[in-house]
Amino acid sequence: MEHLTNFAPLAARYDGFVLDLWGVIHDGVTPYPGAVECLERLRAAAKRVVLLSNAPRRAAHAAAAMRAMGIGNILYDGIVTSGEVTHALLRDRSDPAFAALGRRLFHIGPERDRNVFDTLDVESVAEPAAATFVLNTGPDDSRHPTAIGPWEATLRACREAGLPMICANPDLEVIRGGERVICAGALAQHYATLGGEVIWVGKPDPAIYRPVLDALGVAKGRVLAVGDGLRTDIAGAAAAGLDAAWVLGGIHGAALAGPGAVEAMARRAGLAPLATLPALRW
Repeated sequence: MEHLTNFAPLAARYDGFVLDLWGVIHDGVTPYPGAVECLERLRAAAKRVVLLSNAPRRAAHAAAAMRAMGIGNILYDGIVTSGEVTHALLRDRSDPAFAALGRRLFHIGPERDRNVFDTLDVESVAEPAAATFVLNTGPDDSRHPTAIGPWEATLRACREAGLPMICANPDLEVIRGGERVICAGALAQHYATLGGEVIWVGKPDPAIYRPVLDALGVAKGRVLAVGDGLRTDIAGAAAAGLDAAWVLGGIHGAALAGPGAVEAMARRAGLAPLATLPALRW
């Protein structure tokens, strides 16, 4: 495992890049220092870049949020989100698990994530007892999203109704504007402990890398995945057969003090990223 200080040496070795968003390019509010310049440098070098995020909203909405931060569409070749993939799975129903869901949906998540389903042939219901499945896009903004407690009663009601849960964001937590907050994955993980069925959409499932690799149009051996989440980004890259670079300044930052701790954490997870970086800086 190489411990690098900047991204340029890796950029020279690959033709295509799969870049995570939260924890690598931005924190949900502001781009990280150096990240936009890095995208500009990759574009100037004619490298292919596709963004892959566990964001539980459609790709166009994720792109709009980045434009509002000053990250233009011209800086990358495509964007794939777990929300977009969830939308397609709910629309097409070609996957047997999705074909069996029924049409009455109970949504756990903020209003801004309703774009995942609001144009589909589903009925959004107000109570779990009236639903045939639950779509979990994460904690809403009305309850401070730092602990499971405020959602316990809702999750238990879904379990009592026997609802399968679609988790449209497998992340357990992210850093948003400097604050650590829980994500849909934390709610889904707890739902599973209650005995609920969970269908996960997003990293680390290798299936989500298929549209990314199609969009890149680069041989797999010439592609590098870059992310901050060991459980999602690095494990997902390994499952998809891709080399990976681990950005240490994101979700794990506070727990990683030096190369020894970094390598020990990766070994415990059974993972071997090619390299580590403190941040996405050229």
